[in-house]
Amino acid sequence: MPHTRTTAEWQAADAAHFLHPFTDFKALAAKGSRIITKAEGIYLWDSDGHKIFDAMSGLWCVNVGYGQRSLIDAATRQLETLPFYNAFFQTATPPAIALAEKIASLSPPGFEHVFFTGSGSEGNDTIVRMVRRYWDLLGQPERQVIISRQNAYHGSTMAGASLGGMVDMHSQGGLPIPGIVHIDQPYMVEHAQPGESRDDFGRRAASWLEAKITEMGADKVAAFIGEPIQGAGGVIIPPDTYWPEIQRICDQHGILLVSDEVICGFGRLGEWFGSQRLGFKPDLMTFAKGITSGYIPLGGVLVGERVARVLIDQGGDFNHGYTYSGHPVACAVALANLQLIEEQGLVQRVRDDTGPYLARQFLALQDHPLVGEAETCGLMGAIRLVRRKAQGAQAAEAFGSDQPAGMLCRAHCFGNGLIMRAVGNRMIVAPPLVMTTVQIDEMMALIRRCLDLTWTEVQALGWV
Repeated sequence: MPHTRTTAEWQAADAAHFLHPFTDFKALAAKGSRIITKAEGIYLWDSDGHKIFDAMSGLWCVNVGYGQRSLIDAATRQLETLPFYNAFFQTATPPAIALAEKIASLSPPGFEHVFFTGSGSEGNDTIVRMVRRYWDLLGQPERQVIISRQNAYHGSTMAGASLGGMVDMHSQGGLPIPGIVHIDQPYMVEHAQPGESRDDFGRRAASWLEAKITEMGADKVAAFIGEPIQGAGGVIIPPDTYWPEIQRICDQHGILLVSDEVICGFGRLGEWFGSQRLGFKPDLMTFAKGITSGYIPLGGVLVGERVARVLIDQGGDFNHGYTYSGHPVACAVALANLQLIEEQGLVQRVRDDTGPYLARQFLALQDHPLVGEAETCGLMGAIRLVRRKAQGAQAAEAFGSDQPAGMLCRAHCFGNGLIMRAVGNRMIVAPPLVMTTVQIDEMMALIRRCLDLTWTEVQALGWV
């Protein structure tokens, strides 16, 4: 529709009718929403004509950038041919079949089957149903418990939010649901012991899974689920020793290992899937976001043969699914998206070019007085803001709970044409995979400007 209203008119209508996700409705209505009206490449424009550098790929999803004609044309052609049909009643559509085939061809060995959903949240609900059904069919219905991690994000449906470890989410709605428990996240800033090496910490953090399995009883545990890198939790990059040890523990106890690839999948870390970059071999993988670069909602679960063969050969009816499972338009767009990622060599570019370049630029930020650490993996990065930097054996000093430096920094980002997310006092980015090194330089200049403005402000407030 034509954007003929003024910003104030859009904001008034928004406040009157649109309830936003993860939002204080009253506070937003008083302040007024940012109204985004246009996008191209890695940039957005708001209703006042301001150009904005999107360093978060929308919501971790616009991997190929905005305005890609091949995706738009794929949607148009499919809408003209078959805009919708369902996957119930012994029915399939060509785009859904072709996409399942394509995803299997890009996946690690042992993944041949795909279950489609409408989102990552629905994908993780499917995981809960699927792993419990798997153990039922093997005659072990008591294996119900799924272990996840504190500060993880696995969606906002009842099961997805329960799998996640976000305290604020669990405080509403009687969460988590029964049968889901959590261990601490592998975050050295919070949990490392004095003098502990990164490798030793990784192994010790993985041992928390073994302890939880022992506590619950291995014969009661169905699966462990984790994001290769925790995204919404603040881009928590685990030590290299962490995931191989998690793998060993799951294998030892016969527990299913689930990789939530909703953020890390489809090139974000310089491999098709994050588990490949982090060095483990899951039994199931959840995906969404980057599968269509956010152009159309789509998610799903890649099912490894260990689970698929039991569900197929012994399962009969699997009483689970969605109206939009395998939506033909979404699948057509996903196929065009994957083809574009291959044609432009984006996975290899992140691995060999832009990912290493971003890592070097982020490392250089550590000279800033506000930056405790700056780290990346592929095209994900995090900066931890601190009151005082580490000196010798003395650790960096964190801001207090009443000193939201991250929110101050986020406000300066918004005010200077940069979308960068604040998670506590961690500032995070996950830019589109099509970003060039020249655009990385542009982003880094904006980040430094916003850090400088934040440093000036926290000094004026007496926080440092």
